[in-house]
Amino acid sequence: MQFTTLSKEGYSASLTTFSEVSFLQTVEMAELLNKRGFKVTYVGLIEGDKVLVSAILYSKPMTGGLHMEINSGPNSLDSKYLSTFYKELQAYAKAQGALRLVVKPADTYQTFDTDGKPITEERKEFLTTLIDLGFEHNGLQTGYPGGEPDWHYVKDLSGLDEAGLFKSYSKKGRPLVNKTRTFGIKLRKLQRDELQIFKDITSSTSERREYSDKSLDYYQDFYDAFGDACEFMVAEINFSDYKNNLSFQQAKIKEHILAIQADLDKMPSSQKRQNQLREYTSQFNTFTVRISEADEFIQHYGEENIILAGSLFIYTPHEAVYLFSGSYTEFNKFYAPVALQEHVMTEAIKRGITFYNFLGIQGIFDGSDGVLRFKQNFNGYIVRKMGTFTYYPSPLKFKLITGIKKLLGRS
Repeated sequence: MQFTTLSKEGYSASLTTFSEVSFLQTVEMAELLNKRGFKVTYVGLIEGDKVLVSAILYSKPMTGGLHMEINSGPNSLDSKYLSTFYKELQAYAKAQGALRLVVKPADTYQTFDTDGKPITEERKEFLTTLIDLGFEHNGLQTGYPGGEPDWHYVKDLSGLDEAGLFKSYSKKGRPLVNKTRTFGIKLRKLQRDELQIFKDITSSTSERREYSDKSLDYYQDFYDAFGDACEFMVAEINFSDYKNNLSFQQAKIKEHILAIQADLDKMPSSQKRQNQLREYTSQFNTFTVRISEADEFIQHYGEENIILAGSLFIYTPHEAVYLFSGSYTEFNKFYAPVALQEHVMTEAIKRGITFYNFLGIQGIFDGSDGVLRFKQNFNGYIVRKMGTFTYYPSPLKFKLITGIKKLLGRS
């Protein structure tokens, strides 16, 4: 076995041989990293013409050397090759002048059901492989250490069509999706010159939730790098159309009420029809309230299509991914994020993608994680990644530089 650098074409070809590849290890991501000022190198462990392990290794200058990193990799045919790969990677990093080498492996440490109950054992050998080689582990954490989640909510789409997808949702998710479908929400893919719309959504959301948003030029670079492999989607509503749809549905409910009332005139003691009358009357009154609210929206927003929410989705041969999103709180009652999630999973099925990654949750299962509660509507499961591992090729040099920077008051 030999550690080597790979051509872009050779690396791309290697990805077709692996059963799992994160979007962060695609050539599109490498292109984005290049655009963002990182130096990208494709590295691999080969045996003859066969690539056993491969990864995108990216670097940037830091005081005294280079920061090198592999995120959500490497990709491997078998975990038995990883120890050799990591050992050779350490030697390569040192030869290239790296002061710090960071690896965030894609391997799943443990799998849990939708409620956070473990369904597999911990893969502690994944940790010891790296620790025994001298990597420092940041620990098994919850939340979003370093801004990236170690806990992912995911869903298996294999064997599902659109009807089967709906049936696969949770008991709470199915009525939520049905209700969302009554609003007449329209979904639209943004073009590059419309990305300010997406930026406005994420800016509003990041200010509300107090996290750091990406810049407009980042989204533009992302669009350029991923092309048709990504969608910047927005959910819109026209409140006049919304009102007309409500009126149409209320009229259908009125027809049911009149038919039941006619039956009760003939059979006034029918408990079943009386119960149905109460149910339909309640629905009719609910629609009256919603129509009144629609009139207020029309008065405020006019006849234009109004943006409710937006999401960035990625499609690769191995997975569909829910990456960034945002919404406007004044329109929460329309559940636009639900419509966007329906879209991405349906589109993934159309593209023959069998795995959907909702990405981050906190890994806390006491009911406090609202993001988890939302994703549970779609009835997936949870995977826990291993966290972050750091290796210092020249530890004394790193400590010296770090000490000097502290004395100078630099971070």
